[in-house]
Amino acid sequence: MKSYVVGGAVRDELLGLAVQDRDWVVVGATPDDMLRQGFRPVGKDFPVFLHPETHEEYALARTERKTAPGYHGFVFHADADVTLEEDLVRRDLTINAIARADDGALTDPFGGQADIRDRVFRHVSSAFAEDPVRILRLARFAARLADFSVAPETMALMRQMVEQGEVDALVPERVWQEVARGLMEAAPSRMLTVLRACGALARIMPELDKLWGVPQPPAHHPEVDTGVHMMLVIDYAASRGFDLAVRFAALMHDLGKGATPPAAWPSHHGHEGLGLKLIETLCKRLKVPNECRELALMTAREHGNVSRAEILRPNTIVALFERCDAFRKPQRFEQMLLASECDFRGRGVDAADDDFRTRPYPPASYLLAALQAARAVNAGEVAARYVDKPERIREAVHAARLRAVKACCATPHGDDDGAEGDDEGGPGARL
Repeated sequence: MKSYVVGGAVRDELLGLAVQDRDWVVVGATPDDMLRQGFRPVGKDFPVFLHPETHEEYALARTERKTAPGYHGFVFHADADVTLEEDLVRRDLTINAIARADDGALTDPFGGQADIRDRVFRHVSSAFAEDPVRILRLARFAARLADFSVAPETMALMRQMVEQGEVDALVPERVWQEVARGLMEAAPSRMLTVLRACGALARIMPELDKLWGVPQPPAHHPEVDTGVHMMLVIDYAASRGFDLAVRFAALMHDLGKGATPPAAWPSHHGHEGLGLKLIETLCKRLKVPNECRELALMTAREHGNVSRAEILRPNTIVALFERCDAFRKPQRFEQMLLASECDFRGRGVDAADDDFRTRPYPPASYLLAALQAARAVNAGEVAARYVDKPERIREAVHAARLRAVKACCATPHGDDDGAEGDDEGGPGARL
């Protein structure tokens, strides 16, 4: 009976990255052997045990055989006669198929160390094609290890898997789990690039995939292509360390531009509203958590108004707060402002070498100051004045908040009614 550290811990150690946790594979043992040594069984589909002291996972070496579509369709064989190499060959990528013994010796039968050196994602064997989750995992690794490329033969295999419908058999929860983890990596755009290259993005998030090739006004979007804009946006969100809800909202904010009739290009009048149904559909299909879905919808609906904050009339600003439930949920409103700023920052460098990432972005501070002033109004105190006319309480509270915003935003405002408009220039541009 011998134990080896395998998978991500070995890979990250070789890459010089921090090792978060360690997984072990045990060769030459049976479940009874593990139980006699005090290990606690936790595996549902195959024998996995927790170490009695470290609580790290120890899995018996196993082989597997594909029996049905999707990633649940496998039969596993775990026994004392399964070798280390037989266990490693079932793994996804060569960089994850390296084992380290107690004395530090590495077992690397598939060239994982060479692929780490050359910065290449390469599948271990044709068994890669049996599990469509591996496409999502590879894309997620690309978001984490942004300087790695996908081996041509591995990309060809993934395309074949997509064409054969393997990705269509994935359950929504697993798709969302992998996508969410990829969004939280350092370069989420790399995940999108890989998923698009193999055709998987069009299967799992067709609404997002439609953005590539859709032009925007070059005067305000030097990158022109809406899909490229989206990748710049999500990478900016990652660079700021924003949470998952903000990153997902940033990713979804311009979904409506994919529904703009080509005859109207590069203008996208009303894209905010067009995106709402698309976001709802995508979130329902992938079972996206409510926190992420609600922030994405709010950002898609309001990011244009946020960008124009400084020319909105006070009444329109108060209506924006009310529509976003900002008085009860100010933190979520602030998250929406962060996602809207990502939209502004996520653009190419224009002809004058003006980088949007370093331009001033006053809408956020402007609206936060106005919200603070409006929230300072004591709604209970106002309501107490209308105990005999309760039907007027809501109107009175609104009026008090309006006065507070007017006092806070004591600068001239344009003749704006808060209606949706088209793309315009300047720091208060429609985004």
